Amino acid sequence: MSGDGSPAKMRWSIERRLEFIEFRLFWEGRVNRSDLVDFFGISVPQASADLGRYQEVAKQNLAYDKRAKSYLVTREFKPVLLELDAQRYLAQLRLIANGILPKEESWLGWVPPYATVPSIARSVDPVKLRKVLDVIRTGSAIHVEYQSLSRPDPLWRWLTPHALAFDGFRWHVRAWCHTRNRFQDFVFARMLSFDETRPDQINAEHDIEWQRFLTFRIGPHPDLETAKRNAIELDYGMQQGEISVETRISLSFYFMHRFGLDIDPKDVQPERQHIVLLNREEIDEAQKRARKETAALASGYIHKKNEEQDDRI
Repeated sequence: MSGDGSPAKMRWSIERRLEFIEFRLFWEGRVNRSDLVDFFGISVPQASADLGRYQEVAKQNLAYDKRAKSYLVTREFKPVLLELDAQRYLAQLRLIANGILPKEESWLGWVPPYATVPSIARSVDPVKLRKVLDVIRTGSAIHVEYQSLSRPDPLWRWLTPHALAFDGFRWHVRAWCHTRNRFQDFVFARMLSFDETRPDQINAEHDIEWQRFLTFRIGPHPDLETAKRNAIELDYGMQQGEISVETRISLSFYFMHRFGLDIDPKDVQPERQHIVLLNREEIDEAQKRARKETAALASGYIHKKNEEQDDRI
């Protein structure tokens, strides 16, 4: 069979519906045929068959209630298809709140009353995003008119993008800048216009700050009272007074700034800055070393490029 009727396609579709059944059972305590019919657009007999399949793999998880006309979750429930993840559930609420995910496209049937702190959206033009994706895919450079924070007027420059990154508030492009001869981050909204493209030979492996990771060890502010320290440890799921978080070096500066880890604990009240960085010297040294190594590789690339230009002359 081919197309949508292929066995592989059918198996995937059924698996998704069985996962949906388990999701609804755990988070909402019930599921019925109409839930499947409404969300997946399948027939009532198909919905009945799916519920029967789920019973075959997890009979202990649900029991039919005639009065409710639904399958209800049992006390013996244990997930067999999904890894229980509160972040997945809460992420859907955030996506709905931000207008990114329509309510009817989420797996949530009943939505609890909730609110989120408004976020100021950093716009990304879909046409610009598609152009950057094309350039990354083909390993090319692109001529971009870019408005930086350090110059009053925009400047045309050649960029060779190799990745996208999200700093917690905005998306940006990780690229080699042919003007400054180094790898940098470029914000989508500041890319005013695009011009021509050309083949390029930049090796993303040379972007040491992108390729290499750091592990942050984070703990409660040392000046917090015992009860408050315990509360912070619970908030962040700390074990033995700390938690470890890994991120790329190129994103570590954003991470530190976002969570106030770039501030010396001596310079801020513990009530304002609950968490602190426990391995600051290690992080600082790794960041400096990565910048130095990247600069050395960039110097080698510039030298090679100059030699190629001399040969053409």
